[in-house]
Amino acid sequence: MNKIILTSISIIFAFNSIYGQTNKEKYAEDVKSVDAIINAYYDVVSGSSSEPWEFERDKYIHSKNAIITRLDENGKAESHTLEAEYIPIGLSPKEDFYEKELKRVVSKFGNIAQVWSAFEIRTDLKTESNIRGLNSVQLHYENGRWFIDSWTCEMESEKNNLVTEFLNKE
Repeated sequence: MNKIILTSISIIFAFNSIYGQTNKEKYAEDVKSVDAIINAYYDVVSGSSSEPWEFERDKYIHSKNAIITRLDENGKAESHTLEAEYIPIGLSPKEDFYEKELKRVVSKFGNIAQVWSAFEIRTDLKTESNIRGLNSVQLHYENGRWFIDSWTCEMESEKNNLVTEFLNKE
């Protein structure tokens, strides 16, 4: 009987070591460059209502103490942690949501990077939208990979045509 139990446990461990992947293995491509991690960010936040949320992947591309800040139409900031971001998302049914990048500008110095990224929000991947915003994303490079430390988002409004200005800059 003990032999059967030990054999079963050995088979389970062998199966897990062959087929189980760590997050580092699963998401290594996502964090190898600034472009890769920004692409992963847009991939994580976008998707159809039938696709599951990718909380594990999202958490992996962000640093442990990442901060998210959103500015309202009056410029007032509201900041919170990545975990706090998940609470309303997890409590609501998932809807079709696509954040499509329109333009990216990257500045790197040593192990830090600043990314400006204009985007539009769509509910249908094939239909353009006039709901646009600008992300300011701060990253750092450590232990052979990139991390998102924080991002700040401001939406374009009648009072503020920041995306139009950003798209027109050369």
